[in-house]
Order: sequence, then C-alpha cells, then structure tokens
Amino acid sequence: MKKAMLRAVLSGALMLAVVAPASAADRFDFDKVHTNIVFLVDHLGFSRMVGQFQDFDGHFLFDPDQVADSAVSVTIETTSVDTDHEKRDDHLRSPDFFNAAEFPQMTFRSTGIDVTGEKTGLITGDLTLLGVTRPVVLDVTFNGMGPHPSPQMAGVTVAGFSGRTTLRRSEFGMTGFLPGLGDKVEIWLEVEGHHKK
Repeated sequence: MKKAMLRAVLSGALMLAVVAPASAADRFDFDKVHTNIVFLVDHLGFSRMVGQFQDFDGHFLFDPDQVADSAVSVTIETTSVDTDHEKRDDHLRSPDFFNAAEFPQMTFRSTGIDVTGEKTGLITGDLTLLGVTRPVVLDVTFNGMGPHPSPQMAGVTVAGFSGRTTLRRSEFGMTGFLPGLGDKVEIWLEVEGHHKK
C-alpha cells in the first residue's frame, strides 16, 4: 500500500515537473532607444577613449521574486562601433581590432546569477568575441520596474538595470597596438527592457 502511494506521489510530481514552466520569469526585450552599451579604454596613459555600439539586440528573463532564475542574452553588431571619429571607427572594424568582416557579431549569454543585495547581483556569462568565448562577470544594479508612464505604451512594463565589467581584450585575441592602447576595457551597460502582457 505504501509503495503504491509512493509511486502515485512520485508519478504526480514528475507530471507536474513536466507540465509546469521552469520559471515564472517574464521576457523583457531591449528598448534600444534607451539602452546603451559603452566601452572605455586607456589611450597612451593620458586619457580614456569612449565608444559605444549603435546596433545590438537582446532580451532578459526577469522575475523579481525569483531573481536567481533570471537570464540575459545580447547580440552586438561589431560594425556598429562608434567613437565619434569616422577614420578611427573604420580602423576599429579592421583586423587590428574587431575584424568585423570576419566576425560581424559578438554575443553574451548568461550562465548564472548571484544575488548580492536588495538591488544588486553578479551575472556570470559567456562573451564571444573574435571567435573566442570566455567567462565574464557583470556587476549589476536593479534600477526599478513598473508600468510605462506614457499613454502610448499602455500595458507595457519597464525594467531597468545598470551593469559594469572590465575585461582584457588580449584574452580574446585583440592585441592590436598594445601596450599603447590599453588592454583593460571597461564596459558600461544601461538597459531598459519592455514586457507587454
């Protein structure tokens, strides 16, 4: 009798695991007008050059009650690198740097999230650049979530995050003009995502 009851309980639990969604997280697509992907790199020790990417896409899965179940996916078009200087941007697209003709995209896919505070966390993920994939950790702050205030966006929920990380470009095979141009690259992310029910 006990074995039969146990089998029934296990069978029911298995069916529930198959039918129930793995997470109640909602999908938020990047609001690209209000999202920025910025990088800073040392220039000869005198200043830091600032650039950004103008063409990208991404989304995140987010449930404020189960933050650890969240996930992030980003794709960046390397041809869209922009430092407000056309000749320099053309050089950055060349094989010396992003080699955009051969590697037109770089990607980031999260692999785990550690909650570090009420509104902070560390997102670990795989960054692929120049065909090389390495782990990167983003230090992230949750800025808030709520209904979009614009009447034209009725029914849309907005969530916003700020992220920071530092990586070494040489670890991805980008060694052009080292050490004059810095190896460490600081990355800033300001992200707004939209979810429509």
